[in-house]
Amino acid sequence: MSLLTDLINLDLSESTKKIIAEYIWIGGSGMDMRSKARTLPNPVTEPSEIPRWNYDGSSTGQAPGEDSEVILYPQAVFKDPFRRGNNILVMCDAYTPQGEPIANNNRHNAAKIFSHADVVAEEPWYGIEQEYTLLQKDTHWPLGWPVGGFPGPQGPYYCGTGGDKAFGRDIVDSHYKACLYAGINISGINGEVMPGQWEFQVGPAVGISAGDEVWVARYILERITEIAGCVLSFDPKPIKGDWNGAGAHTNYSTKSMRESGGIDVIKKAIGKLSLRHKEHIAAYGEGNERRLTGRHETADINTFTWGVANRGASVRVGRDTEQNGKGYFEDRRPASNMDPYVVTSMIAETTILWKK
Repeated sequence: MSLLTDLINLDLSESTKKIIAEYIWIGGSGMDMRSKARTLPNPVTEPSEIPRWNYDGSSTGQAPGEDSEVILYPQAVFKDPFRRGNNILVMCDAYTPQGEPIANNNRHNAAKIFSHADVVAEEPWYGIEQEYTLLQKDTHWPLGWPVGGFPGPQGPYYCGTGGDKAFGRDIVDSHYKACLYAGINISGINGEVMPGQWEFQVGPAVGISAGDEVWVARYILERITEIAGCVLSFDPKPIKGDWNGAGAHTNYSTKSMRESGGIDVIKKAIGKLSLRHKEHIAAYGEGNERRLTGRHETADINTFTWGVANRGASVRVGRDTEQNGKGYFEDRRPASNMDPYVVTSMIAETTILWKK
């Protein structure tokens, strides 16, 4: 095994200028991440320097077998923490050979919103709190839980320490460092309320880059769990009963919100969100009704509420924002399995472009 480890860690720059580019895309379910590697002749740093590629869409549920070719367009480049050196991860979106975005290419639609002049002028910032659950590979039961049984009730696990409270910290910390290496603006991690559940935060990120960074951070995490021999779940309510679900709370601000008097802009934006509550809920993740019950730090899925420092509201405004009269707010409705391209662009479209 030592030779295998040596080969995995081989520094290619000592013998060749060629690099390995791992092309990443989103599969047909909207949550399954796919990737494959290609050799490039020289180091690159920009998506425009990377050739388009193709894949068999009939094997990912994205094209019929008789016309299966789907084209990958490179959109964002990150350093590869697994191969290291000059090797890269490339976040792509997918198109037909005729140049049309495929049905679940949500990045394409988001890019149109984020390129609108009014949105560009407002410089939308996002901070996304991605919760997830680590599962035992053979049983798909949360990491650290007794097989077929339950741990003690919630309370000691949130930001907890110790072998009977924190399960999977080696995976979580490896992911943290790998994301920093890759160039993702990961801003923190913490253990969550349910044992075996964790969170990482991405941001602040501007516009479309928030979606790119969250998706690549998810990819890196899934690769690490593959190595560690456990399973990654983004299910918004992985365990029924008196256990917290998993969300992707989305913190948001615009240039106007961050400036003096921004609190009035924030209240107006929240008012717009309240009027489009059903549309947002429909786009905020599958199975979210199992999580948004009005319990376990959530609001009821059918009712829009907001409040200052209220973690049981749909939208929370922080005490510091209230006191400073400017800042940001947190949309607590998105599920852990939401598409960040959809959520971030929809919040911008509703709060900046939509005329009620």
